Amino acid sequence: MNWLDEIKWDAQGLVPVIAQEAATGDVLMFAWMNRDALQATAQTGRAVYFSRSRGKLWFKGEESGHVQTVQEIRLDCDQDVILLKVSQLGHTPGIACHTGRHSCFFNVYDKGQWQARDPVLKDPQTIYKEAAMTASLLPPDTLARLAQVIESRLPQNGGDPDTSYVARLLHRGPDAFLKKIGEEATEVVMAAKDADHGADTTKIVAEMADLWFHCLIALAHYGLSPEQVLAELERRAGTSGIEEKALRKVLAREGAGL
Repeated sequence: MNWLDEIKWDAQGLVPVIAQEAATGDVLMFAWMNRDALQATAQTGRAVYFSRSRGKLWFKGEESGHVQTVQEIRLDCDQDVILLKVSQLGHTPGIACHTGRHSCFFNVYDKGQWQARDPVLKDPQTIYKEAAMTASLLPPDTLARLAQVIESRLPQNGGDPDTSYVARLLHRGPDAFLKKIGEEATEVVMAAKDADHGADTTKIVAEMADLWFHCLIALAHYGLSPEQVLAELERRAGTSGIEEKALRKVLAREGAGL
């Protein structure tokens, strides 16, 4: 039986979902998923819900920038409620609620009244204005669409190495596309050095596009997506690069048992 078929979907083909912050255990929000939303969540590692008011999939953070990366998906004993353990990205501390609060459950019952106890971490108008300005600078879903084309060229998806450059690299295996990544990275460096001496800076853009393209091929080979890379960048947003590097060294030493 398909794992999706084990879920008890309601009459509208939906299942309720609770999002819980993995690091703190805080309950962040309640939403709904249909089959496509849950499958997309499992495939991308990013929370995707179904908006009943808009009648379509809703990628958490698509408007606010407050993305949720999924650490674990759980199903309850009755098989009719989903629990997501997530990392809430885009702000520190994480903002899951459209009101600019950490959690959607910020009202507390007290002596016959509901009291808003949790603070607003960021003005909602500012959140959505900033996200809209950022989104307007980028072609919609360019990386996702390109990734889908590359995925279709995988050997298991029928990619023909005789007619497709991407399929040929994937057919040859990691050594082929990893060599190209190294070559394209060198081309980026050379274009940047040339720009330092007066050459056209648009050459950097062209070489960077080649590098990104071949990196997308590597992601497809290893079953990864550009959304996961973007989510990791979101996770690092607002974190000192020096602190991040120091943390990696500590984790490496711990892993080596030093």
